[in-house]
Amino acid sequence: MPLTFSDQERLAQRDFETLTAQEWRALQHLVRKRRAHLAMERTRRLRPSSSGTHADLRASARLAVRQHGEWLRWKYRRHAERKPPVVLLLDISGSMSQYSRAVLYFCHALTLSRERLSVFLFGTRLTNITRALRERDPDEAVAVITGQVRDWAGGTRIGEALASFNRQWARRTLSGRATVLLVTDGLDHEHIDLLGQEMARLRRFAHRIIWLNPLLRYPGFTPQARGVQAILPHVDALHPAHNLDSLLALQTLLSEPGASGFVSPMK
Repeated sequence: MPLTFSDQERLAQRDFETLTAQEWRALQHLVRKRRAHLAMERTRRLRPSSSGTHADLRASARLAVRQHGEWLRWKYRRHAERKPPVVLLLDISGSMSQYSRAVLYFCHALTLSRERLSVFLFGTRLTNITRALRERDPDEAVAVITGQVRDWAGGTRIGEALASFNRQWARRTLSGRATVLLVTDGLDHEHIDLLGQEMARLRRFAHRIIWLNPLLRYPGFTPQARGVQAILPHVDALHPAHNLDSLLALQTLLSEPGASGFVSPMK
């Protein structure tokens, strides 16, 4: 039975961890129906245009020659636009399992509207699932991913995962003003110094880092965990990721040209 508008509103506000199987199916349907339209950014490269602020003397002269020497119309060049790359680093440890699954469905919708999206999962190791997420059916894509990734809902080593990403993938995926979406609760108690070092290194590669943390669903959340304290100084924005409303707010943020994000008052 189709959901009413009020049912959809209530479902969008529900914490992912509290959903029943039936509510999960309804939520997946809501996500599947949406199409994300993320912001374009202006580049330095100029392209031919019928109008603009940069007169193209060479093209205008060639046109005049074809018109028997009469300079009847100007040709112009304008700045080209492109979608900057987005890289998702998604924590799939036990404390993040339900939230990670929801974010994967959301990211599948993003793959239908942009080509420059790279997705990596991490628990005790780093896994590139970009190609698998391009499966046309989101249920099949998520089922294949959760079945193949051996450390799903296991432990977490955030620092080691970031080190693997920085070493193997950062230069290939973070060019061109890339945005990194880091989805984790930050609850890592090992190798905190490594975590801080690799976050600082990731900060040098990325244009901006947006941290999506499900723990922000708690009104009194404070950054007391050592892992959280190691990550926080290196992010540009801190955003919740515990229900559909929070993911749609993120989509709005990424859809605004030139948006720099919003910084948590805890930073």
